[in-house]
Amino acid sequence: MIYDSKQIQAIIPHRDPFLLIDTIETLDEMAVTGTKQVTGKEDWFRGHFPEEPVMPGVLICECIAQTGAVLLLSKPEYKGRIAYFGRMDKVRFRRKVVPGDTLMTEVEVLQIRGSAGRARGKAFVGGELAVSLELTFAIGDAPEKES
Repeated sequence: MIYDSKQIQAIIPHRDPFLLIDTIETLDEMAVTGTKQVTGKEDWFRGHFPEEPVMPGVLICECIAQTGAVLLLSKPEYKGRIAYFGRMDKVRFRRKVVPGDTLMTEVEVLQIRGSAGRARGKAFVGGELAVSLELTFAIGDAPEKES
């Protein structure tokens, strides 16, 4: 493990209940992997769906994006800034993610120009592809701190 939850929170601004990654397992110049333990205690399971709990697909996409944000915002030139979705393309949902699953996310940055770029992301459960996507991101200015 490269980063735990506390170290991730020092890099990206997400906090509970919307911090959706638990660890960063690998990190290099243009690629990163992370994990999310899906416990079943997450608030969204109360309504999605109570009879058959399934992690919402858009939150899996957010897990992928947060993993990529750790890669970007850990770079000295982007430290303290914030990463935003610009667009998602080629999103494919391949399997359900349910309580008890460990979600492994992978992000490969394809291109960065200035403060914008493109990346490819995937999420797996037990080695089986759950979600794949391409995303465009923008890196914004540092969020203003409340006084």
